[in-house]
Amino acid sequence: MADVPRTYDRKVKNAQEAHEAIRPAGESFRSLEEATSQLSGDEYAVYDLIWKRTIASQMVDAKLTSDRVRLLATLSDLPGRPGATEVGLSANGLRIEFAGFRRAYVEGSDDPESELADQERLLPPLTEGSTATVSLADAKGHDTKPPDRFSEATLIKKLEDLGIGRPSTYASVMKTIDRRGYVWKKGKALVPAFKAFAVVNLLSTYFADLVDYQFTAAMEDSLDAIASGDRELEPWLKSFYFGDASAPTEFAKRGLHAMVTEQLDFDYAAINSLPLGTAPDGEAVSVRSGRYGPYLVHGERRVSIPEATEPDSLTVTRALELLDAPSGDRELGTDPATGLAVYLKAGRYGPYVQLGELVDGTKPKTASLFSTMTLETITFEDAQKLLSLPREIGAHPENQEMIFATNGRYGPYVMWGKDSRSLESEDEIFSVDLDKALHLLAQPKLRGRRAAAGPLRELGPDPITGKEVVVKTGKFGPYVTDGEVNATLRIGDTPETVTIDRACELLAERRNADPTARRAPAKKAAKKAVKKAPAKKAAAKKAPANKAGVKKATATKKATGGTGRGAKGQGADQSATNADLISRLSGE
Repeated sequence: MADVPRTYDRKVKNAQEAHEAIRPAGESFRSLEEATSQLSGDEYAVYDLIWKRTIASQMVDAKLTSDRVRLLATLSDLPGRPGATEVGLSANGLRIEFAGFRRAYVEGSDDPESELADQERLLPPLTEGSTATVSLADAKGHDTKPPDRFSEATLIKKLEDLGIGRPSTYASVMKTIDRRGYVWKKGKALVPAFKAFAVVNLLSTYFADLVDYQFTAAMEDSLDAIASGDRELEPWLKSFYFGDASAPTEFAKRGLHAMVTEQLDFDYAAINSLPLGTAPDGEAVSVRSGRYGPYLVHGERRVSIPEATEPDSLTVTRALELLDAPSGDRELGTDPATGLAVYLKAGRYGPYVQLGELVDGTKPKTASLFSTMTLETITFEDAQKLLSLPREIGAHPENQEMIFATNGRYGPYVMWGKDSRSLESEDEIFSVDLDKALHLLAQPKLRGRRAAAGPLRELGPDPITGKEVVVKTGKFGPYVTDGEVNATLRIGDTPETVTIDRACELLAERRNADPTARRAPAKKAAKKAVKKAPAKKAAAKKAPANKAGVKKATATKKATGGTGRGAKGQGADQSATNADLISRLSGE
């Protein structure tokens, strides 16, 4: 053990101390042998971890000796390299001269000395200039690879190293970049979205100081000083917002107010373009982010980029493959009944088929592709079936009005006059018969919403809430739900591959991110009948007696942090608050 107690400084600023449940306390520790008889399983594993790290933190340093030997050899007549070639080989060794704190980590093992010996890498006795005999030579290739992508843990570690953020803010930072769509998860790795490149390009071009690592770290230090009472709040805010002429940097001299209020001449096309390279025809190929997602640009050509495309995998070659792939606006065949051409097109809301062309302002008949169809696999026969909708099923016995089966914005359904019922799948549009249609129409209609479709997959119970988690599809795509909270699947997640762990993670994020997360609708209380009060004779109005010079103050509620959708007049109050703040900072 060390002669005096060893103390350690916190590496992370404003980091909280250890949780009380695991803080070592007391004047003595039970040895691992004593704990073995009283603890078992996970309890012993936790105690073993805390005991070893606590004891090791108060022990002296270990003393190690690192050895390195370099061997030189001369080889001749190598393939492609005639003559003599000198090659160098090296080996590293490690000897433990004094175990120090390492001794604590082998405590409790059957043979601690043997455990320490296994940590050594000993080289054979060698002297400079001696000859080594090669018993085996095996050449192995080694390819370099780029650094691993950040996970949430490694990204937080990087922020700590840069002095950006604090332990209390890291969780909200992770949620923000995920909620805004700047990253998507592939396993535990955070993959940057194309939108993130445009945002970084904008900020680094026009607001470089605000995204400078040193500036952000210095700002965090200033906020720490304010929180600890070592610095005054209002002078710092005034300097940051209005600037300080004596400051060393241009931003600090001008202040935030001047930066965001002056007219900035944005070059939106340049900001929103991520160059990939040049095509063989000399035209540049780039990626842009639009309202409906990222897309490729090559001259006048445009094509959407498939979801879950990693930016580093999108080369010029891959981009040209996507641009040259069938993307709609191609003729599938000629309809024998009308003699009109049938086209496959890509529209704003997805691919669709069209019968004929636009003539004299008359729109041609169109039909959206089913969710199971793709641009690459759809056939002329599929297009004919789509254009044949709505399909006649039969006449309703009540009024002999025809019942139809078709596909709509919210999925497949049967229709009888103004009445309709949902079908379970798109395939049923062409197979549902009259009896099934009459049975569906006889069912009570769910008022205000379409009939709930069955789950696509049942994943199992949530380990925290115990509720069954299933995958469903809705108006905005597939989602997971436990019956109370819904969470849309993210980019990279599919109904077929999403796991119960991933589903529970999405549901937990949804619960924690927004207290107004969608839940099962509550039943409305029945309205009570209100008895009409008997008419009273109007009394003569009396002028209110006011005491001279006395005005009754009305109680006002303090505004709490809200969403900006408050009562009438809240915007005026907010403006007054902002004006008051600026006035105070200006010293007026």
